[in-house]
Amino acid sequence: MKHQSFHETKTHGMLTFPYTVYNGNIPGYLASFPLHWHDEMELIYVTGGCGIVTVSSQQYIANAGDIVVVLPQVVHSIEQYENRQMEYFNILFRFSLLNASTNDICYEKYFKPLYDHTKCVPVYLASNTPLNSQIHPYISYLTETREGRDVEDELMVKSSLFAIISKLNRYSCTASTSELTLQNTYDKLKKVLLYVRENYSMEIPVSTAADICGFSPSYFMKLFKELTGKSFSQYLIHYRLEVAARLLSKNEQKITEVATDTGFNNLSYFTRAFVSKYGITPSAGQSYYQRIYHCCCSSHGMVLLLRSPIHIMSVLKERRFLLEILLPAQLQYCTPRAASPDTMSPR
Repeated sequence: MKHQSFHETKTHGMLTFPYTVYNGNIPGYLASFPLHWHDEMELIYVTGGCGIVTVSSQQYIANAGDIVVVLPQVVHSIEQYENRQMEYFNILFRFSLLNASTNDICYEKYFKPLYDHTKCVPVYLASNTPLNSQIHPYISYLTETREGRDVEDELMVKSSLFAIISKLNRYSCTASTSELTLQNTYDKLKKVLLYVRENYSMEIPVSTAADICGFSPSYFMKLFKELTGKSFSQYLIHYRLEVAARLLSKNEQKITEVATDTGFNNLSYFTRAFVSKYGITPSAGQSYYQRIYHCCCSSHGMVLLLRSPIHIMSVLKERRFLLEILLPAQLQYCTPRAASPDTMSPR
């Protein structure tokens, strides 16, 4: 049974123009975007509130006006900070969009080193830093013109992206041997994340996970906690619970079946773990989702009232579980523009 992909293989935007801008809200649309990576470069621009953005193993508290730079293939996540809300834009594009040909000197000199991680650029650009000030006008243009483009706009988009890469390259430096070694280590740890995704219903001892990376168990546990902020066993339990929450939201299986399918062979332990993470029991979570689903689908229901997941929270006064299971795709019938990539991030 598969869940969400750690390695995003979809093309953001169009195949002929691999670029897009998403509008995000943590926890308004989702409680978090767990660890993942993709082939696009990503620029996260915070427009309001604050949240936690983790890039590789480094955690940043991002505030309004800050920019976070995520190079291709770099593991990152976005989550809520304390009880705060964060509004932001995700700008994603593939380097191929800016590559004129296979022998493009600009690509070889400025883009390829970033893709291969042989060059490093600043990751966290606080709102009061010089580099942020230099990039901000281009970020503003990209976010303000995200709704619809003609040919002229596409030229301006590429021009803005070239300018951003140019500014970043001026602050770049050659990756040190230790940085290259660390990146290679994280690449090996990605194999474990993918293994968990495919085998979360099975028992996965630390020794198996360590063997996948080619590390000793003790070294693996140290590195895994540095990357994810959790021990491997904690990460596995949290991942299983996220899968369970989504299965419960579909209401296609009994709770005992959901527990077994997600690797919990003891129903009592599953219930305790679920309550610890979401603050409600699995049966209560399933019941809440049913109530919301029927409200949204009823011709006399709350379609006009329930405008977003965060509004649902305020109406029903429920806990974090609702934000974890109510995916934008499941709410598009009651969210006026939820189906548009410009108004809600599906990532």
